[in-house]
Amino acid sequence: MGIAASSDQGFSRGAMRAEMLDAETELALAYAWRDNRDEQALHRLITAYMRLAISMASKFRRYGAPMNDLIQEASVGLMKAADKFDPDRGVRFSTYAVWWIKASIQDYVMRDFSLVRTGSTSSQKSLFFNMRRVQARIEREAAAEGVTLAKHKLQASIATELGVPLRDVEMMDGRLSGSDFSLNATQSVEDEGRAWIDVLEDESPQAEEMVSNRHDNDTLRQWLLTALSKLNDRERFIIKERKMRDEPRTLECLGGELGLSKERVRQLEAAAFGKMRNSLESEGPEVRAFLP
Repeated sequence: MGIAASSDQGFSRGAMRAEMLDAETELALAYAWRDNRDEQALHRLITAYMRLAISMASKFRRYGAPMNDLIQEASVGLMKAADKFDPDRGVRFSTYAVWWIKASIQDYVMRDFSLVRTGSTSSQKSLFFNMRRVQARIEREAAAEGVTLAKHKLQASIATELGVPLRDVEMMDGRLSGSDFSLNATQSVEDEGRAWIDVLEDESPQAEEMVSNRHDNDTLRQWLLTALSKLNDRERFIIKERKMRDEPRTLECLGGELGLSKERVRQLEAAAFGKMRNSLESEGPEVRAFLP
């Protein structure tokens, strides 16, 4: 174990020291790999973004999987992204790679994590990775209306929101009630107690990152505008009032204005999101990095 741990630590430290690619260099490497199968270009591209893979892997430690395994799965996703990336799409490689890295890690967690070995259907996967987010939103909305939801009502709302059986929500709720893991935990007894948090990427914005983020945000904005154009006036109004205001309006408030029940507004909102998701997914795999 000592040799393996030392090797993994060295790999992580090496990734943190890798170069930061500017947009022009990244594009040139992507073309070199896609058009000429230049393995040196591929190696340089993957090495530059291993810090991204490690950072994303760290976010899944709360599911109990070994960090070394998560990093390995993240690197597999990164390599798939590099192999499938089309530089003509007009987005940065990091934007595209996020989806492949996340998908690879999630598949590993669902496949091997002991708490969910009883199944790995698409609905269970959606429940596993989205339940806490949906739960937090439902609780916020209830609190805004001065309501405290009983546990069974909260679980029923989650089941309805995610379109899964109530019994699955009850089962998953119990399985996810364990404690999270701390990034302050040491990687091993070697390396003078080095913590995993020490190998995370520096998230402070670099100049080239700020430029690429602006470019990607502009691209995403166009995708969202296109998706919104697929909605009718009422659906567009609900989405804007619920998701695009600094202080989102409640279902009850919108229902009063539109002359609808709170439940009907919720159904319209869910249908609108479905239309938007279909529109966004038609843009290609890279857009899925922004979807829940």
